[in-house]
Amino acid sequence: MDRNDIKIYELKRMDLKGATVIDGFPSVGLVSSIAANYLIKVLEMEHIGIMDSVHFPTVSLIRDARPLSPVRIYAGRKGRGGDQIVAFISEFQAPPNLIRPISYTLIDWAIEQRCKMIVSPEGLVVDPELRDSAEISDVVFGIASTQRGRELLKQHGIQSFEEGVISGVAGILLNEGRKRDFEVLTLLAEAHPDFPDAKAAALVLEAIDELLLGIEFDAKPLFEEAQRIEEHIREIQKQAVVRRDERTPARPNMYG
Repeated sequence: MDRNDIKIYELKRMDLKGATVIDGFPSVGLVSSIAANYLIKVLEMEHIGIMDSVHFPTVSLIRDARPLSPVRIYAGRKGRGGDQIVAFISEFQAPPNLIRPISYTLIDWAIEQRCKMIVSPEGLVVDPELRDSAEISDVVFGIASTQRGRELLKQHGIQSFEEGVISGVAGILLNEGRKRDFEVLTLLAEAHPDFPDAKAAALVLEAIDELLLGIEFDAKPLFEEAQRIEEHIREIQKQAVVRRDERTPARPNMYG
């Protein structure tokens, strides 16, 4: 499989020169999904396109009586203060064979659209001994693909992520950004891997706000969003069990 197996279809033309792209593919604690969902809502972003492939899940997400693709692209408007934001968002965890093609297609498109940078909100796996304690750090760490990005993180007081591993789409984007001299930032907060972590998402969003937006936001909707996502995950898990029993038909509302 290569990047040609994945394509982007534009539903609406928009000038995205200088915009910042948010990578909203699922990560530890669903930090990226929660953060991207929140930005789409608070910035009133428009649905401008989809990423599609024959290898993607054969589902249609139904929301407000409208069908939605598994991977969607939203964009905010220029001139609202701060950077123009574009978000790629998905509810499914990409299998290993799709991670590279998805990442290559995303960065190809960002460069083609003359976007300024890509930002990946990510969760850091919390030590099991700390998960139920108050010792989880409130620090947001950052890593950048270029020296320019490292200077930007330093200017805003974001602590450098010195050593470790960043996997998945975020990891490939960092490597490609360095290879192509294109700005990719990954912002990380410690998160619980077993459930949606709204606190970690809020910490990362504060860093995004500081770096790009300059707006004040209320963290309460993040907790509500995390609860909604968690309920969807539980529903999907229940339906996975139902589908193992061929005598029981699958319920139609796999996603809400």
